Amino acid sequence: MLQLILVVIFVISGSALCSGMEASLFSVSTLKIRQLAQSKNPSAIALLAIRENMNRPIATIVILNNVFNIVGSIITGNIARTVLGDTWLGVFSGVLTFLIIIFAEIVPKTIGERFAEPIALLVAIPIAALTFIFTPLVWVLENITAPFTKGKKQPTTNKAEIMLLADIAHQEGIIEPDEAQMIQRVFQLNELTAADLMTPRTILTYLRGNLTLAEVKTDIIASQHTRIIVINETIDEVIGVALKQNLLTAMVEGRNTQKIATLTRKVRFVPETIRADRLLRNFLEAREHLAVVVDEYGNVSGVITLEDVLEVITGEIVDETDKTIDLQAIARKKREKMLQSMRFAYRSLENKQ
Repeated sequence: MLQLILVVIFVISGSALCSGMEASLFSVSTLKIRQLAQSKNPSAIALLAIRENMNRPIATIVILNNVFNIVGSIITGNIARTVLGDTWLGVFSGVLTFLIIIFAEIVPKTIGERFAEPIALLVAIPIAALTFIFTPLVWVLENITAPFTKGKKQPTTNKAEIMLLADIAHQEGIIEPDEAQMIQRVFQLNELTAADLMTPRTILTYLRGNLTLAEVKTDIIASQHTRIIVINETIDEVIGVALKQNLLTAMVEGRNTQKIATLTRKVRFVPETIRADRLLRNFLEAREHLAVVVDEYGNVSGVITLEDVLEVITGEIVDETDKTIDLQAIARKKREKMLQSMRFAYRSLENKQ
């Protein structure tokens, strides 16, 4: 009887170990493993190698689990027939099946899922060693199952998952509300274009390049902007951008007869359709803060700044000199009033007819 009890304990323990290892390997987060592997921990490195190629380690565990379940059951059954006889063999088989379901499947898999990270780190190196030992058998199984398991490897995570994790981290108090909001907003950069963020041409501040500092002195002083567009004859003929600081310095130095065009810098032109994330990279790489937005015909649609793009992430940026907070909102209201006036004029014309 003692021999039977010891064999049953051995079979259930071995099967439980395999079930727990399998559950922990599938449950542990790949992102967490990569983070741990950066510390050069041997267990974490072994675990990362296993997690990135699960076929062989899982095949090894399945082989071991079946050895315990099938071979163990055969040996246990033979011993039970000798000890208990045929009369009690059926009862023993039912009890053994119940014990295997509870203690070799449900309990170890629950523990493996709940404590996935420490268990996975603990068994990573032994599993890697066993996988190497079972390589010939695993290779045969891989080739047999290859037609059913081939397919495109799924990405570790995606945009929706990262946004959800940020929201969960905020709810659990791991990150601050403003940090979660900024993470959410970062993903809007590749959904917005220059046309969505620019200050429209209808409310642009600009100077004519052929005028002197004395002639536009009032406009320069009144401008809220540190960078002012300089045009030729029309707004569609942008020749550059002037720094307000340079213009004021020139006036203080008495160069009032100097033409605005001589104090301009080159300006970048970008299409309306350029995405905000690419625009941000362009601004940072070129060390520029302003670009002119043009439509498909080359006409000026508006102006966009580095600040406009950053506000997607940070929210509205307002300093002590800003009298108008949202120029785009003003432009939209102005456009709506214009449309209303046109509709009113059209109705009046219809009534007269």
